[in-house]
Amino acid sequence: MLAYLCGSVSFAIVLSKMFGMPDPRSYGSNNPGATNMLRSGRKEVALLTLLGDGLKGFIPVYCAARWGELSPMELSWVAFAAFLGHLYPIFFKFKGGKGVATFLGAVLGLSAHIGLWVMLIWLATAVIFRYSSLASLVASFAALVLFAIEWGMGWWLLPIALMVVLMFYRHQSNIQNLLLGKERKLFAPK
Repeated sequence: MLAYLCGSVSFAIVLSKMFGMPDPRSYGSNNPGATNMLRSGRKEVALLTLLGDGLKGFIPVYCAARWGELSPMELSWVAFAAFLGHLYPIFFKFKGGKGVATFLGAVLGLSAHIGLWVMLIWLATAVIFRYSSLASLVASFAALVLFAIEWGMGWWLLPIALMVVLMFYRHQSNIQNLLLGKERKLFAPK
């Protein structure tokens, strides 16, 4: 429950109010996430959003791993709860972001080296293809594969698999735009 509540804090919305910016749900992709915050022209606020959203995935998993005696499967459910909070935040009428930074933070909390590999995969895909959405989808699927390799197949992968499925679900419009050649590239002119 605490992980879900932590995930429900939308840094894009909170930071927009703090910096006197329009609500990120009112422009661009209408998504309260770091990529849409970048469209506002305030790179520093986009970076703070990215860090905040990543930390709200990392901190619950890290704390649960350090202070609880939880199995990998239980820790994966903590990660899932934080991720779900970002997608469907109780504080913002269950209308949240797509979960990329929170997913990456949660993965880092579950396994630092898998998290670093996933971030490198995201970065390489983003640099090569210049689509944030494509990089996010490739990286999330890669995380599932890497956990399956390291932990082996088992029920402990279910929460991670559900996060990947939800990531693809939340990126439906991006997938459609990618297929139609309409997806906006990273750092493309307005």
